[in-house]
Amino acid sequence: QVQVVESGGGLVHFGGSLRLSCAASGSFFSGYAIHWYRQAPGKQRELVAFIDTDDTTNYTDSVQNRFTIIRDNAKNTLYLQMASLKPEDTAVYYCSVLFMDQFYWGQGTQVTVTS
Repeated sequence: QVQVVESGGGLVHFGGSLRLSCAASGSFFSGYAIHWYRQAPGKQRELVAFIDTDDTTNYTDSVQNRFTIIRDNAKNTLYLQMASLKPEDTAVYYCSVLFMDQFYWGQGTQVTVTS
């Protein structure tokens, strides 16, 4: 069992920045593949970015060069650094940890970007 907790969401103006955190329990944090998803009102949940077990990262086109994943193994925490935010980034952001072929989800954190 892996407990996952997201934090760091909030209200920000167009062009602003936020850093989301994903804290995960367990002794194998460095071996987790971790995904960031988001879900806007009335839309399906979409994959935003992920970091694999070898620390390679991947971003969806709409956030490429604006969002950055940073893994801190000492703190068992993954960060999603978001810059140049746009209103279309408004959504609930979820962290999902893949471990032993099972996904563990957090409760989500709201990000709202005003124009």
